Amino acid sequence: MTSTIEQAGGSPAPSADPPDRPPGAPPGREPRSVRWRRALRAQRTLLLLAVPGIAYFLVFHYAALFGNVIAFKDFVPFQGLWESPWVGLDNFQRMFEDAAFWQAAWNTLSIAVLQLVFFFPLPLALALLLHSLARGGVRKIIQSVVYLPHFLSWVIVVALFQQLLGPTGMFGGNVAFVTDVLTNPDAFKPLMVVQIIWKDCGWGTIIFLAALSQVNQDLYESAALDGAGPRRRFWHVTLPAIRPIVILLLIMRLGDILTVGFEQILLQRDAVGPEAGEVLDTFVYYQGVLGADWGYSAAAGLFKGVVGALLVYSANKIAHRLGEQGVYK
Repeated sequence: MTSTIEQAGGSPAPSADPPDRPPGAPPGREPRSVRWRRALRAQRTLLLLAVPGIAYFLVFHYAALFGNVIAFKDFVPFQGLWESPWVGLDNFQRMFEDAAFWQAAWNTLSIAVLQLVFFFPLPLALALLLHSLARGGVRKIIQSVVYLPHFLSWVIVVALFQQLLGPTGMFGGNVAFVTDVLTNPDAFKPLMVVQIIWKDCGWGTIIFLAALSQVNQDLYESAALDGAGPRRRFWHVTLPAIRPIVILLLIMRLGDILTVGFEQILLQRDAVGPEAGEVLDTFVYYQGVLGADWGYSAAAGLFKGVVGALLVYSANKIAHRLGEQGVYK
């Protein structure tokens, strides 16, 4: 038919291959370069919106990693990064022999474990309550109330606790057992956990509520028809559906376990003293920024980063053995 049309003077049938197909390319499939150009053109608006965020991470997270070289130097700002003398592992040896460093590490680990045990499950529990009990306008009001403290700075949060629990506060001057809460070293770590629960528990429910909204409602109806009560539906339907999100957040929290809140603790450290209130972040701040011992503080910060990376790697491997995807495959 095509040859008859061509002989009659008609136009030839259009080719199935695009005009920019290079010679020798397999038929029926575009080259990878063509597909990339087409995808870039289609997503150029989203890519432009992502440029500021990508630039932020490249400059302040990835490029900043090269600054860890000062952990192996006796860094002097006036001499510059490359002119400062190398000291090898001397900063790390000094750090491991410093009792103040190990005290800060112990305080950091104690607060982190308390936050992991008492704070991490609460957003999930609150999300389950909001998802199962509250509906419509009531749910929106509760969510707005529990989200609000997240947007307050730690300066305001600490000031509120001082007005409530301080010696001249609402409860501090009237209730005997709370007179020394803010200055009691033994109460410092539980107080840090209570503050972060009040501030960020509601905000932490967002991811769990999003995961719960994706659970197929037909599964609940089928389980109810089979005679499963609320507990069995939670155990066999809800929990397996949100388990990947819970494991993912747990792994991310383990990677950040040695970061327990710099601003929160810095504002209250002096009230209880460094023995109870010093953590690794404030240790780095006082040694490096205030003490100008840059190499030593960089060694402590690098130690914290390496421990966090090892925890993420180990927890991700355990998640793979349990059949979950984790942070990466």
